[in-house]
Amino acid sequence: MKVIDKIREATAANESRVVFSFEFFPPKTEDGVDNLFDRMERMVAHNPAFCDITWGAGGSTADLTLEIANRMQNMVCVETMMHLTCTNMPVEKIDHALATIKSNGIQNVLALRGDPPHGQEKFVQVDGGFACALDLVKHIRAKYEDYFGITIAGYPEGHPDVIQDGVVSPEAYQNELAYLKRKVDAGGEVIITQLFYDTDIFLKFVNDCRQIGITCPIIPGIMPINNYKGFLRMTGFCKTKIPPEIMAALEPIKDNEEAVRAYGIHLGTEMCRKIMASGIRTLHLYTLNMEKSALAILMNLGLIEESKISRPLPWRRPANIYRVKEDVRPIFWANRPKSYISRTICWDQYPRGRWGDSQNPSYGALTDYQFMRPRSRGKKLLEEWAVPLKNVEDIYEKFMKFCLGELRTSPWSELEGLQPETKIINEQLGSINLKGFLTINSQPAVNGAKSDSPSVGWGGPGGYVYQKAYLEFFSSLENLNALIEKCKNFPFLTYMAVNKEGSWISNVNKTDVNAVTWGVFPAKEIIQPTVVDPASFMVWKDEAFELWSRGWAKLYPEADPSRKLLEEVQGNYYLVSLVDNDYVHGDLFAVFKDI
Repeated sequence: MKVIDKIREATAANESRVVFSFEFFPPKTEDGVDNLFDRMERMVAHNPAFCDITWGAGGSTADLTLEIANRMQNMVCVETMMHLTCTNMPVEKIDHALATIKSNGIQNVLALRGDPPHGQEKFVQVDGGFACALDLVKHIRAKYEDYFGITIAGYPEGHPDVIQDGVVSPEAYQNELAYLKRKVDAGGEVIITQLFYDTDIFLKFVNDCRQIGITCPIIPGIMPINNYKGFLRMTGFCKTKIPPEIMAALEPIKDNEEAVRAYGIHLGTEMCRKIMASGIRTLHLYTLNMEKSALAILMNLGLIEESKISRPLPWRRPANIYRVKEDVRPIFWANRPKSYISRTICWDQYPRGRWGDSQNPSYGALTDYQFMRPRSRGKKLLEEWAVPLKNVEDIYEKFMKFCLGELRTSPWSELEGLQPETKIINEQLGSINLKGFLTINSQPAVNGAKSDSPSVGWGGPGGYVYQKAYLEFFSSLENLNALIEKCKNFPFLTYMAVNKEGSWISNVNKTDVNAVTWGVFPAKEIIQPTVVDPASFMVWKDEAFELWSRGWAKLYPEADPSRKLLEEVQGNYYLVSLVDNDYVHGDLFAVFKDI
């Protein structure tokens, strides 16, 4: 969705609502990229209206910007705006960037002239390129018409190029405003400002824009002060005015980074309060790829609460415009949502409302992506799971420890640690894992919990959510046969089981689809976001079994006995999906007693 539409939608629903957004930049190292996405995941959980990523005006850096933007939109699942500059960009490169992000479902661009190339003092128009942001805006509109939402930059203190000795002349300031109006008239829909620390200057700028007929949203760019030297470097580069009271507050504490950060949070909070008091309901935070200060400011303003992270659905829908109507998924990928997205990325349409077309689209084949982990999590996985395994009971113990929260990682999960709803049943899970039922996915029964429940809630306010108890686990054939025999006394249980080679055991038809999560909300149809269906289960089983070798066994040397033991389990065990359809009175774990 375009940023302008997101802002309008938010204010139409609640005129007093404040929407906020975050800016990030491409890190220089692979570890930096991994760390950025970890931070981004945590920040996006607070539902920003959008996030943007700055443009790298060079070959590999530009490619990294495009890659990060794609992952933000489709894997982090946040509405993404990509900066695009004219620096070192002939028109064919600009068109390549625009075509790439369009193919990835991204609709938002921040059109900028860009800084001078590295080592140069002044911006130089590249051969076959554009001289200014206005040319770029015109090109995007001419080539792509109304597809892209175009955001433009505004400079409350004047563009750095026209600031002389800390001052912009009245004539230059008026020329800047007139140029900004031309960018809006050419197709700019939203203005985000350069950083500032004098709030009065920003409010005057907004009023001056309104006086000349600029009516679009003007979003203040807020940069929290995280450290003293970085603050001086950034404000010096941008020629930003620093009110004397800010320097007076910083000077005594400039060598105490923690005190500087605390002051930066206080200052950012007070600036935002003054801006919000003027009636402006949008905030854009320049994070410098750091989360604590930005989130602390939003918490001080009462815009977010750490304990109240809302979930529109039990899973996070990508911001990709081609997936906006997706509202149902098979539950099997609950702990591997990025893998699910990558395996369905080529679908022309996504399931909506019912799962009747599950056999129509083809899932993408398994690739190396499904088994890649961020370096930080890969190191933790190695530490927690690459220990000597003497027998199958040692494997049972590993699964049990993860279910009890003693381990933070699992080869079968992209997520960090136990999910809140798992903690409701983690002791029962630990117990059955010690019996050899090796769980990789589960949910407790829920009969009408409020939709704002911190453990199982999802959806909008005033609703109620329901769940059938569900377990997914690996089991030896001996244990599976015992379980199936016990299921004869539990008529509400349905199961599917399959081994690596595809041998199938079940008490459901291969065309049956079982809704295992649903919600009831005011003035809406019933929402049914997760299902259990045999067709998807057969696709998922290949990935689930492959994780024994490529997710766990590969952590050991090739001839290691532990590796051989894991490969034996992979080849001999069954993957089982078990649903208790009596979500009111059922007891899914009762079937495991005396096995």
